[in-house]
Amino acid sequence: MNKNSKLYIYNTASSSKELFKPIEGNRVLMYVCGITAYDLSHIGHARAYITFDIIYRYLKRLGYDVVYVRNFTDIDDKIIKRANEENTTVSSISEKYICEYHKDMNALSLLPPAYEPRATETVKEMIDLTKGLINKGHAYEKNGDVFFRVNSYKGYGKLSHKNLGELLAGARIPLNEEKENLLDFALWKRSKPGEPSWDSPWGKGRPGWHIECSAMSMKFLGESIDIHGGGSDLIFPHHENEIAQSESYTGKKFVNYWIHNGFVNINNEKMSKSLKNFITVRDLLEKYNPEVIRLFFMFTHYRSFIDFSFEGLESAKHSLARLYQAINLYKGFKDKVDKGGIKINYLLNGETEEIKDFNNDFYDAMNDDFNTSSALSVIFNLVRKINKIINDSLLSGSINHNDLNFLDKALLLIPLVSDIFGILKENPELFIETNLKDTSKISLTEEEIQAFIEKRNMLRQKREYKSADEIRNMLLKKGVLLEDSNYGTTFKTING
Repeated sequence: MNKNSKLYIYNTASSSKELFKPIEGNRVLMYVCGITAYDLSHIGHARAYITFDIIYRYLKRLGYDVVYVRNFTDIDDKIIKRANEENTTVSSISEKYICEYHKDMNALSLLPPAYEPRATETVKEMIDLTKGLINKGHAYEKNGDVFFRVNSYKGYGKLSHKNLGELLAGARIPLNEEKENLLDFALWKRSKPGEPSWDSPWGKGRPGWHIECSAMSMKFLGESIDIHGGGSDLIFPHHENEIAQSESYTGKKFVNYWIHNGFVNINNEKMSKSLKNFITVRDLLEKYNPEVIRLFFMFTHYRSFIDFSFEGLESAKHSLARLYQAINLYKGFKDKVDKGGIKINYLLNGETEEIKDFNNDFYDAMNDDFNTSSALSVIFNLVRKINKIINDSLLSGSINHNDLNFLDKALLLIPLVSDIFGILKENPELFIETNLKDTSKISLTEEEIQAFIEKRNMLRQKREYKSADEIRNMLLKKGVLLEDSNYGTTFKTING
């Protein structure tokens, strides 16, 4: 690790990158808003939870003791509506889609949080929090509903960087005569006939959406936490309201670092069921390896808007294959060296560049607000260097011992990448074979061609001529002609 590099996080609240300093020593308290369990998870969920999975993995890699909480909203208008449509119970709908969510996220290799509380399991804490806000003058009850009094909290709007006047001018909230102010929001809702309900000091009802996360965060992490995350769509009103009710109740700062991932559009259009461009994680997993999906999102910085496309997924698939090809190429090359097929030259001066330079560059990128895009550039630069050393050595029949040492150390970075990014966990040969079957219309880089040449050479050495010819024919279809000679295999591009 680069000892001179420190972690900086972009804080939505300050609109700037800030040096990360946990509240309590080496312990990091992190809360991320989870799904409302009424439907299958979509690609927007995939981006958010892959983002925070990488952040979680990286913080752990840096040595922090991370307590990660990600909740489930299992009581909500949308869940009630779905239950009525399917003539079943709210609990059966939420249970079904929580199970489906776990299937999808497990497939995407997300590490499990320390806690996954459900809103219905934390109703007592929500009632206590609501009572406390009423007692402090920050909330009021009207006919069984309880509302937070926005005017009572002076910092309202500090996360979204808007003042009350701007928010009121842009409000599209239906007028409710029971509210003192248009921006006041519900902490507790009186129950309607047929809805799930709980006993409370204000009669039977159920909690509002915003109070859920404050109560669950405080229950499992305490009154002040290090990191709170979610999609950019949650900044206002959800996270703004969380801050208002939490800080009004405790009198303490609620969150030190607010992290929000960017939106996902599909072919430059907002994802919408009405536009029929709503893509579920389940749909993607039927067509693409989970590691491809993870890598696709990592090529764009988590805060940036991303335009989802299948062309982008195809590109990610071939980029991931390049990484697997480098691993596979090294394994075959090392085997050849060990068997004496490649001579080790101890006389020539070796590489002056050290592997620690790549290691430091990787950590520098990740410490710059978890910049996976820049970190991947470091890895692919390393892959290019690995391929060049190997291919030059194959042509010359020898390798400098310092270059060989460089290769050995370079491949030790693979577990680092795998651990933080959640990729490169499969058998390289199997991944390449499975994911590069239909490549006839995709151009190859010189590095990719060289990787196929090396694989073909290894197959020929094993007398697996049929498989070797399949590689030769595949490259020919792409306009790449292989030419064998006593000096090795070269290639040239051809037209038609």
